[in-house]
Amino acid sequence: MPQADEVRAAGPRRTAFDWTDTEARRRAEAGLVRTLRPRAAESELLDLASNDYLGLTRRPEVTEAAAEAARRWGAGSTGSRLVTGTTRLHTRLERELADFCGFEAALVFSSGYTANLAALTALGGRDALVVSDASNHASIVDGCRLARAETAVVPHTDPEAVRKTLDAHPGRRALVVSDSVFSVDGDKAPLPELAAACRAHGAGLVVDDAHGLGVLGEGGRGALHEAGLAGDEDVVATLTLSKSLGSQGGAVLGPARVVEHLVNAARTFIFDTGLAPAAAGGALASLRLMVAEPGLAERARTVATTLHRLLTDAGLTAARPDAAVVSVRAPSPEAALRWAADCREQGLAVGCFRPPSVPDGISRLRLTARADLTDAQIEQAVETILRTAPAARQG
Repeated sequence: MPQADEVRAAGPRRTAFDWTDTEARRRAEAGLVRTLRPRAAESELLDLASNDYLGLTRRPEVTEAAAEAARRWGAGSTGSRLVTGTTRLHTRLERELADFCGFEAALVFSSGYTANLAALTALGGRDALVVSDASNHASIVDGCRLARAETAVVPHTDPEAVRKTLDAHPGRRALVVSDSVFSVDGDKAPLPELAAACRAHGAGLVVDDAHGLGVLGEGGRGALHEAGLAGDEDVVATLTLSKSLGSQGGAVLGPARVVEHLVNAARTFIFDTGLAPAAAGGALASLRLMVAEPGLAERARTVATTLHRLLTDAGLTAARPDAAVVSVRAPSPEAALRWAADCREQGLAVGCFRPPSVPDGISRLRLTARADLTDAQIEQAVETILRTAPAARQG
């Protein structure tokens, strides 16, 4: 056994996770350090950073429904959905969600992330081909990896590239997977064209409608409903309950036989604890508000186009929004961070997207066009963004 003086002579002792210090230095040098910023329950900030597209997460009907569900069913679901984690509240949410979006059946998960993992792993497999848009969300990317299928990544929103990829694998079981609305620039996928490419090959179409539900389609029924594809036998949708529905959780919607297959084959359903009753109750209340107030979806879209028009008229570069995401370009990761921080100091919370979260390496401010924003709040947000823009600071 080495003596103490021999250990000292050998230099500083190395430990298992010393390498993380090197990674931390690299992130700092690249301006890519992420930090947690706990928020208070109440804030004076004008919120254009969250995904609460319809402004429902604090509606009294929603919070009271969540509280009542916790009082009645308990704070947690107590187990996996196949053991004790399925309540009548879960099945009611599934039935009403499927009916609202126009699908035969629905299955609720603990998050939208696990819903995507479930759909891709249970419907993929070693003998399958998965064709994935280059700008798909990280949960889709991870689902493709875990599916153990051959994955072909195609250029962004390019249905012809999808068609050519499928044509190169005749007779092979295949899935095409895409976001409906992409979270970085807020642009829509060409869903009718993707569906046509799938049907020419006999492939299934899986669409993550996280950013479409509540904003697109009649009364917010989603991008697939808008495209006339909801309920088709070869189409599956995945959703999150944490954006327009203002709660927590996720879901897969599709043909009943697909949902039955997920119950029996999807590991993130079988082995995960069920969604907490409070989240299910809150989501169900939000869904019913969407039915009762169909104008919320149109208002969210109007706020998005207004923000885009005002910002671009003032000289900023922003992607034209197809739903409720407004993306404003920044000159660098450091400038984006500073811009977002300056906005916060002046009372406005905005999102900040930087590499590696953005596939094209371009940093952005990401604005949420919420349905409950007033015209005065929209003007306040635009004035703050313009006042704190990098070029304005230099001028």
